[in-house]
This record gives sequence, C-alpha cells and structure tokens, in this order.
Amino acid sequence: MIEAGSPEALGSRSDGAGVNFAVYSACAERVSLCLFDRQDHEIARMDLPGYTDGVWHGYVKGLAPGTCYGFRVHGPYAPELGQRCNPHKLLLDPYARSIDGALRWNPALFGDEPAAGDRPARMNRADSAPFVPKAVVSRPGPEPRRLNPVPWSETVVYELNVRGYTKQHPALAEADRGTFRGLKNRQVLEYIKALGVTTIELLPVHAYVDEQFLVERGLRNYWGYNTLGFFAPEPRFLGGDEAGIMVEMVNAMHDLNLEVVLDVVYNHTAEGNEHGPTLSLRGFDNAGYYRLRPDNPALYVNDTGCGNTLDFDRPQVRRLVLDSLRYWASDIGVDGFRFDLATILGRSAEGFSTEHVMFRDIASDPVLSRCKLIAEPWDIGPGGYRLGGFPGGWAEWNDRYRDAVRRFWRGDYGLAAEFARRVHGSADIFEASGRGPCASINFIASHDGFTTADLVSYEERHNEANGEENRDGHIHNFSQNFGVEGPTEDPSIQALRRRQRLNLLASLLWSQGVPMLLAGDEFGNSQQGNNNAYAQDNSSGWLNWQSVEADPDFCRQVRELLALRRAVPLLRQSRFLHGLERGVDGGPDIEWIRADGQPLSEDEWEAAQVLGMVLRSTERGELTRAESMAAALLFNAGSEEVQFHLPELGAGGKWRCAFTTGERDGGQSPQPWFALPPLSCACCLFEPADSPPTREIQPLSGGSPLA
Repeated sequence: MIEAGSPEALGSRSDGAGVNFAVYSACAERVSLCLFDRQDHEIARMDLPGYTDGVWHGYVKGLAPGTCYGFRVHGPYAPELGQRCNPHKLLLDPYARSIDGALRWNPALFGDEPAAGDRPARMNRADSAPFVPKAVVSRPGPEPRRLNPVPWSETVVYELNVRGYTKQHPALAEADRGTFRGLKNRQVLEYIKALGVTTIELLPVHAYVDEQFLVERGLRNYWGYNTLGFFAPEPRFLGGDEAGIMVEMVNAMHDLNLEVVLDVVYNHTAEGNEHGPTLSLRGFDNAGYYRLRPDNPALYVNDTGCGNTLDFDRPQVRRLVLDSLRYWASDIGVDGFRFDLATILGRSAEGFSTEHVMFRDIASDPVLSRCKLIAEPWDIGPGGYRLGGFPGGWAEWNDRYRDAVRRFWRGDYGLAAEFARRVHGSADIFEASGRGPCASINFIASHDGFTTADLVSYEERHNEANGEENRDGHIHNFSQNFGVEGPTEDPSIQALRRRQRLNLLASLLWSQGVPMLLAGDEFGNSQQGNNNAYAQDNSSGWLNWQSVEADPDFCRQVRELLALRRAVPLLRQSRFLHGLERGVDGGPDIEWIRADGQPLSEDEWEAAQVLGMVLRSTERGELTRAESMAAALLFNAGSEEVQFHLPELGAGGKWRCAFTTGERDGGQSPQPWFALPPLSCACCLFEPADSPPTREIQPLSGGSPLA
C-alpha cells in the first residue's frame, strides 16, 4: 500500500497516480502517516518506510489532492534533553499548503502532564487528533502573473489587514467580507490604486492560532502573529474558497500594477513555551527546530517574547524558511516580505550578525534576491535593537522616524534636529554601511499602536477590551488630545486635530526614504484609543469606512500629497544630500533655513520650532518642470504665524505653493514672503522664468469606496 517514495520535496506532492509524503525528523525512530476523511475520522495509518538524511518519506498510490492527513512521531520523550516526541499527538505537516479545520483548545493538545506533588511531568497519552487541523494534499493552483518591481525610490507602502480592511467595506457582499475574495474586488483595489500607493503590505496571512488565553476571554487573534503553518493560507481568509483564491487576489493586484508584500512571522511558532501545545515542529524534532536553554534544554530561549525562538543556526530551520519564502514568491507571486522580529533570522548562540548564513542564503537565492525585503529590526533578546544593522538590499522599519515626527509636531522641546535628520532620510543610521535613504521605511502609525486619528485624540491608551486591565500596549505614544480625551464636539479642537493629522502625513510623504501609510489613516479611522488591537477582531479593530463620509476632503488631500510626491523627484531621492553639491543656481543641494531664509546656526537648533528644508536640483540639462529646479518644505510646529522668506533662485523665476496644511489655498505665489499659520506646513516649488507654465499636480482619478 505504501512505497518508499522520494525525500527530495518535503510535504505532500500529488503526481496524478498517488501522493508522495516527506517530513523531517532526525530524532524519530519511526513516523506514522494518518489519513482522515472529511468527517475527521481516521481511515488509515501506516509508517513511512523511507529514511534519508533525517527525512522520512513514503508514496501512497491511489491518493488524490484533497486528502486530509497528519503525522505521529515515535521517538525520544526526554524534555530534560530537549526532545518531546509523543505519538499520541497528531502533528501538522510543516510544509502543508492547505489545512482543514481549526484548532480547538483541549488538554489533549499538550505533550506533558504537568508535575503534581513529588511526581515529575510525564508524557500526556491523550489523543489530540480530534482537536487539531489536518493537512490537505493541495491541488494545482492558477498561474501567478508577474509584475516588474517598483523602484524603492518610487515605493509607497500601504499596510492593511485582510480581514479588517474588508469586513465592513460597503462595496462587498457579506460573504466576501473578511476574505481574500473581498480584497481582490475591483472596486476595493481601484480605491487603493487611486490613493497613489504602489505596494500593499498584508498583515500575516499564514495559517495561525487563536491563543488559549484569548479564547478563554471570548476573543480572537486579529493580527495573526501566531503562526501554525508557513505554507498554508489562513482558512478564515479563504471564506470557503480553495487556497488558489490567494493567487487570484495577487493577480488582481498585479493587474493594477500594485505590488504585494507579506508580513511573515518566522521568529517563533504557535507552540509557545515549554508549557505550550504540541502541534507540529515540537513533536517532529524539538531540539532541531527551536533554540533551547544550554543550561536546561527543557526550557526555551525566548528572544521573541512569544515563548519560543526558531534556531536559524540549524540547517533544517533555514531550509524550512527559505522553501516557504520561495513558495510564496514563486507559486503565489508575491513581490516581497516584511519580517516580524527580523533580528531572529541573524541570531546565533553568540548573538546577532549581518554575516549570519541565513542572510547570505537569501542574498544568493535567485528568487528571493529579487524580492523586496523589509526588516522589523528588533527583538527582546540581548542586543536585540538593530536599527541600521541589516545587510545591503534590506529596508528597515524606522521607529526613530516615527517618534521624532510625532514629538516634533507635539511641540516637544529640542526635537528640531532629530526631526530634520529623519526627514532627511536618516543618514546617521544608514549611510555608514553604504545604504541610501530607501533603506528607511518611514511611518507615523502602523497596526501596532495608535492610528493617526487616535494619535491626536488620546494621551492615554484605552485597551480595556483586551482583558489585560489596560496594562498591554505601548506606554509612550508621544500623542496629544488638545484638551479632551477622545471624541469631542468642540469644532476648534476638531480642526486642530484634523490639521495635525495632515501635518503628520505631509511630513511622512515629503521625507526622504520609503513612506508607509497605515490603511484608514487617509480618512481618519479610529480604534477608540486602543493602541494594541491584536485581539479586537470586531468593529473596533475593523476599518470604519463611514469615516470617509465625515470628511471626504481629507482623503482627497492625502491623495494630493501622494500625487505631489510622485511628481517631484526631489522628494524621493535614492542618495543622501549633504549640501556638498551645487544646485543650478549655485546654492547647496540641501539647506536648512530659518523663517527669514538664513541658514540655521548650530545654537538655534535646540529651541527651533520653525524650520525649512530647501532642496535644489543638480541637473544641468534643460529645465522643463518646476520641480526640477527646487522645492522648499516649510514646517511650523509653533503657536504663532510666521512669515517665511524663500531664497531667490533665478531672475524672473517664482515660487508656487503646491500644498499647505494651513488655511491658504495651494497655488499662491509667496513673493517674497510666505505666511505659514501655526501648526502647519507647506511645500513650495520654484518655477524658472523660462520654463513652460506648470500644470497643477493632480491625484489619480476614481476609486471612491462609497460609490
């Protein structure tokens, strides 16, 4: 009934006549394959007959795609030595490309019976099969359509949650909400395209688990950072469709020239610490996959804060992750990855290193080396904060950018210099290693923390709904509420909050580097002050699309900001400027000025709340566009109006205000002074006298979510 088969391709593979199974477990004495019907009844059990270099394998004739299966591993149960094999636990294939069913929390999931009195912990012999999802032999999916990569200098990232983005979308049928099918809807994607973003970053879509403590509170994991399978899409996003629906979604995005980046969690798994369930890797080869405490292998190194840490010094861990990445890039067609707690990929027993073999493997891979690679450059382990420490070719989430821009606009004393360094592209962080501004992923808000609307409405977190007595989430948010905590009917406070949101987003989109916009910030989405909505899979965590109706002009202004960035190359350069090159008028390529137009002196930076950044083009060819000459970015975080004097760059030329968050209309000609109201900013472009009339910069058309 079962033959030796092949060890070459891990997981399950159908050839039309049968299915080959292969799974890694170097410590196993034997591995049993268990087959199930769709009613979750075990219908067959057989040992895999082949064993090659740590891989158990077998071929079963007559099996077809759609077959449900799992494994049981017979081997050493010796937690004190780091091994936790338990044949009473049905294990999910780490390479499963599709899974059936959901995990149901039950004592049978745990490999150990806890110690009691003088009796030590011992093997839990209860069968876990009724409570765990099963792997499914996958069917061939549709072919992905490729997209030419967007240059980093033109990239604008839009971070969204598949479920939360679509769950309340007015254009979708109820059955499509919260699913990949909803996100591939043409009207949904046309709205995203019309914003002017280039790259959609999806929060985790790998199959994941709702933590036991959340289920006990009546909550669910909303963000998805608790991975069970690195190849299978999360079933709740499928909405009853086959896994191939994800390729259809990616293809639909590519049809509109939108890139797709996946937020991936390869630093830990859903099996938790030594008291967690035995679901997959732990039961196959615990010591071969996880980093264990050298002084006590029964315990896990917890550099992730999630109970366990994958060990990238192990070849099998690297193979698992590389195979997973290649699958999503090649078979699904995604364009890149954002790595959660990415420092774990470069950790060895000696600590983090950019020379870790995992980074070299990615860089040398013909598929992955062409992908966008974004690091969350920190974990909670020793020396875990590594912003600026990743290899060339990687971009990094820049939390120093986030905090500096928030604090400058909040009016914190002494922040002007730090704000300027971040708007300049964070050369102090990235340039020494030979990287450019595009190594910095700039953001004001992300899924983790306040939305931008909440950032200007709350000074304290309001996470009571998470069931942790408001102890979870960031304490230091650098937020402000303008005198009222939460919603208010006061029109003056509403106006201030609105302008501040626009200041924050304008700063983001005028900064050198790669901007990332949190979905919903373009229209003022709120989470009611919850800055850790990881468990809020409900209306407080989902996007409230009715917010668009409350202030449609705000979304229009964000689209104008994105159009301005697109039209003005000076705002998105691929190299750092240091005032060492001369612009076409002889002035420096970058210059920081006071309101009177003179350069800021060293002793003026600390107290400055008003500053301007002048960017000059160094191109010597014929100037055919206003933005080719110069751009002036003016920032007033103070409480009084200032008169900005802009430099004179050429006889007969003139400055034009392309955008302001103040009350004046764009298009005014600031000659020679430009009035900048308190708590506002502006972008002015210089039009040479001999250039043709400059057309107004227009956002992309179409894309109303409420049409």
